[in-house]
Amino acid sequence: MNVKFVASVAVITADPHASLKLYVDALGLPLESQGDDYYHSEKIEGTKHFGVWPLTQAAQACFGRPEWPTEHPLPQASIEFEVVDAEAVASAAKELQNQGYSLLHEARLEPWGQTVARLLSPEGLIIGVSFAPSLHYEI
Repeated sequence: MNVKFVASVAVITADPHASLKLYVDALGLPLESQGDDYYHSEKIEGTKHFGVWPLTQAAQACFGRPEWPTEHPLPQASIEFEVVDAEAVASAAKELQNQGYSLLHEARLEPWGQTVARLLSPEGLIIGVSFAPSLHYEI
């Protein structure tokens, strides 16, 4: 596996409005929404993408339903590691499985153009291996 950079970091929250009070109102982060409760920015130095991800959306992305399964610890954050291309996501997912890690889902193309596979870390973080074409620009 050849990780190129950290693609995104997102806090996961059961109460998006309370989290936004901290990240937008108090810290002044330039987070924007595209019509739903997911707020994010690609304009914060030091990260390609920072987001406030509602737990219901994280559950939908990982399990295909808005409720987080009780047999899994509630995640507090998501970190996605970017690889060179979409094919490398599938390869990395297989590599992780071969090392004994259980995936939350296999590599798949999301509606916004990102290819991603996810697992739950021992600390309870959602870990993604991804390729998001929009994040591949010169620094």
